[in-house]
Amino acid sequence: MQATRFAPDRGLTTRMVGTMFVIGLLYVVFVGVLIALLRGAWPLVLLVAGALFVAQFWFSDRIAAYGMGAREVTREQAPELHGAVDRLCALADMPKPRVALADSDVPNAFATGRNQRNALVCATTGLLRRLEPEELEGVLAHELSHVAHRDVAVMTIASFLGVLAGVVTRIGLWGGFRRLGGRDSNTAVLMLLIPLVSAVVYVISFLLTRLLSRYRELSADRAAAHLTGRPSALAAALTKVTGDMARIPTTDLRKAEPFNAFWFAPAFSADSLGRLLSSHPTLEQRLEQLGRIAVQLGRA
Repeated sequence: MQATRFAPDRGLTTRMVGTMFVIGLLYVVFVGVLIALLRGAWPLVLLVAGALFVAQFWFSDRIAAYGMGAREVTREQAPELHGAVDRLCALADMPKPRVALADSDVPNAFATGRNQRNALVCATTGLLRRLEPEELEGVLAHELSHVAHRDVAVMTIASFLGVLAGVVTRIGLWGGFRRLGGRDSNTAVLMLLIPLVSAVVYVISFLLTRLLSRYRELSADRAAAHLTGRPSALAAALTKVTGDMARIPTTDLRKAEPFNAFWFAPAFSADSLGRLLSSHPTLEQRLEQLGRIAVQLGRA
């Protein structure tokens, strides 16, 4: 990790290492089970698993940007956004990421990329319209901290296993394993076992990534508040974004929901899905933490 002025977070590092270890172990077991069950198709299993991993890791920034409708913008096209990113990168002593804009009324932002050199930071037009300059900087500092701490890359890798399990389940449901195994009794067992194992793997990886995602959002709030020295601005941005989200048409929110783990604030609140399944901590938790930081900075 390239050194920056963002405050290091040992708790986040420990959780990322732990999550990657469990996900890696689960991945090895999962692929091993597939190879054992599909004896004659193990080259295909390894090929599909390897191709999906490379594609998700190396092209995650492009995939996320395309999925969220982001387009890179020049300084002339988005001077306010570029200016805020420039100031924060100078303050954090980190390389400037690519800057993108998403034409959406949903007030949000996200960061993606496997490292600082390949990072992309994006804000929506709805966010730029609603926030004051210091509030926008708080949100962008939050997103840049994800890049500095490399938790965006970890989330991308960690979510890969769920993607692989989903693909395997779909192949099974479409009858792909029947074609590989013929029509004997063993094939019927395969068609039952493989989707079942894939579903279990998907659930475990989903819960692990959600648990990590909630902590990393709190970590990014802390890092942004300490870097800018204005936790109140970030708290105001959070309050505005969350409050305005309730007035966004449900159709627009559902388009953004699949990328909740990458957004600054979820398209749907944690209360509607339950804390266990939420990608973000509650607004109350985030505001309470920022309040404590404001008191600490005031004493300092």
